[in-house]
Amino acid sequence: MAFIKKIIGLFLLLAIAGGAYFAYWARTPVIPADAEAIEFTITPGSGAHAAGQQIAEAGVPIQPILFNLLARMTGKSGKLKAGAYEMKPGYTPLRLIEQLVRGEFAQEQLTIIEGWTFRQMRAAIAAHKGLKHDTIALSDSEVMNAIASEYKQPEGLFFPDTYLFAKGASDLQIYKQAHAMMLTRLAEAWDKRDPALPYKSPYEALTMASIVEKETGQKSERSMIAGVFVNRLKIGMLLQTDPTVIYGMGSRYDGKIRKKDLETDTPYNTYTRAGLPPTPIALPGVQSLTAALAPAKTAALYFVSKGNGTSQFSDNLNDHNRAVNQYQR
Repeated sequence: MAFIKKIIGLFLLLAIAGGAYFAYWARTPVIPADAEAIEFTITPGSGAHAAGQQIAEAGVPIQPILFNLLARMTGKSGKLKAGAYEMKPGYTPLRLIEQLVRGEFAQEQLTIIEGWTFRQMRAAIAAHKGLKHDTIALSDSEVMNAIASEYKQPEGLFFPDTYLFAKGASDLQIYKQAHAMMLTRLAEAWDKRDPALPYKSPYEALTMASIVEKETGQKSERSMIAGVFVNRLKIGMLLQTDPTVIYGMGSRYDGKIRKKDLETDTPYNTYTRAGLPPTPIALPGVQSLTAALAPAKTAALYFVSKGNGTSQFSDNLNDHNRAVNQYQR
């Protein structure tokens, strides 16, 4: 009897020691704070046992058997979400379980730049290694169909911003988010517009915003430049803006714009055609949207670059010619 009691006591001590170790293990960082994060992927349909093995096989120094036990003891074994993750420095097994239950996927980001064309945006998305490239073989119009847009021509219809996404997400997610954000920003600006503005639709305002975006890098001048173009639209004066000509030239543009280019008619040549071009020419940011729909109250009809990033605005042709002679000749 005494021997049996000793055996039972030994088992109790071992159980207590094992429990203490398990509790210590569950609350101890898997990788140290100064280490790099380790990427791993949980495949769809994986239970706690399979998930533990996949994590360990990715190089995370986790003990699959203990991970499986912890998931079961916490009631989380059937709640782990498939996806791409990062084991971050300082995370404990308990925090890892929480991460998988919440679906805190590894985050990637992509920045779309103000003033980019849609072609440049597509190239940046296609080059991002963190995305699944579902649209790589699609035409521009097929991309618009895939994101269920009412528009067929994509230029200008995506908001420039930084977008976060889970690693391995479809590139369609970026297109959908950026398109929805542009429609939201455009609607907000349109609702606040002066009803006297010469735009027949929000799309025309978007086109104007894209021209303003390409005409200046000076945020402080955007409303003035928009004011000049609005004044020209109101009196039927040609916009005569070089960025539209350049856009219409497409691949023929070699970094220089010549007199013959200004005289060669295209749907985007605002030296040969009145009014706005048929589509936007770039992706405008929120400040250009605001400028297009809340332009400066000005009598100016002309502007010319001073060569220092700012512009000289003039109300009449004589003053404009003098400004051209002063700053560009």
